[in-house]
Amino acid sequence: MINALEIIQKRTSVRTYSLRPLNDRLKAELEKICGENQSGPFQNSPRFQLLDLGEIGREELRKLGTYGVIKGAQLYILGAVREGKYCLEDLGYSMENVILKAIRLGLGTCWLAGTFKRGSFARQMHLSKDELLPAITPVGYPAEHNTTVNGLIRLSVGANRRKPWEELFFNADGKTPLDKEQAGSYRDALEAVRLGPSATNRQPWRLVKDQKDQYHLYLKENRLYNKLLGKIRIQNIDMGIAMCHFELVARQRGNKECWQQADPNLHLHGLKYIASWLHNGYIK
Repeated sequence: MINALEIIQKRTSVRTYSLRPLNDRLKAELEKICGENQSGPFQNSPRFQLLDLGEIGREELRKLGTYGVIKGAQLYILGAVREGKYCLEDLGYSMENVILKAIRLGLGTCWLAGTFKRGSFARQMHLSKDELLPAITPVGYPAEHNTTVNGLIRLSVGANRRKPWEELFFNADGKTPLDKEQAGSYRDALEAVRLGPSATNRQPWRLVKDQKDQYHLYLKENRLYNKLLGKIRIQNIDMGIAMCHFELVARQRGNKECWQQADPNLHLHGLKYIASWLHNGYIK
């Protein structure tokens, strides 16, 4: 069995890609991954499409762009979801699953939410009127050497830095940091959350362990930042990524709980409740 935590630890944002093309087998595998039925914990159903720039006409190709942050990519995975409650969390959850599967194939990826020409990519996705295109990712072989631009972007967003445990995970009062030993069998799942990618590396997730050894997920939102893209709240996408990482690793460590909405009403200042990891089934 592939170790989910090892894949998450291996994951990095790749912005410069080799011109080496993917063989037909790998492209078919990516098509299969994109075509698999996706359903997030909140029961929204995102859809994904593999876009090959080599199959696009020259005029349309000129309209596509990622504002210079991606170099050399010929393939992209596009993620769309119908507007609805918690649709962005489900998009983040499902797309991170797709991305981790691509990484298992030995490929590089990079989450893009605010740094691509959304309208041009949306035309390739053939969005319906009630759908959003919150994010895309290039996918392909990483270049052997990072470009200067890639290094500057990573430096500007603090891509190599992660908040320490004591700023992310707490006991039931929401104030006392959770000790790693107290996390028990969930220690690796929490570490997987800590290592997750997030918009400009802000890591807006917070997890609180209650007295029943259950975990409650909260968003520490920067409201101004989270509204920059209108309906597409990128920090809500980040919460779905956190849910994906936590679940994948927790399940591999033998924990059988599932995400549910059961607000414990802890009334934690500055935190918005998202979901809880409890014993009895998915969110209802």
